[in-house]
Amino acid sequence: MSSLHSPSPLRVTLNSAIPMLASLDIERTLTFYAAKLGFDQVIFHDDESAGVERDRVKLHFWKCDDRTIAEHTSCRIEVEGLDALHAELMPKGVVHPNGRLEDKPWGFREFAVLDCDGNLLTFVERLV
Repeated sequence: MSSLHSPSPLRVTLNSAIPMLASLDIERTLTFYAAKLGFDQVIFHDDESAGVERDRVKLHFWKCDDRTIAEHTSCRIEVEGLDALHAELMPKGVVHPNGRLEDKPWGFREFAVLDCDGNLLTFVERLV
């Protein structure tokens, strides 16, 4: 007679996510993210893809010839000091007019930015 033995469950922890955003022009995207959003650390870069980092947030880009793909892509980036980031980005003209800084009923304060290719980035901070 055999005994069925279930292995003990393994503990799994998800540590981070790295969004892959569409880029119509990798060079232009890198310039935009450095100059406008402060992602000035380039992790990798070639003709078809690139990666940038600011603080602990990484974003990757893939070359895409269809702007509508980027225009239907978004990500949320959790921030400490959201109001200060908003003040930093407002003079750069990147805050989306329909994504103004406000408290949301789902417990976050947030605002949105459209990048040079149409990807929507929403910067969020959990309300206490």
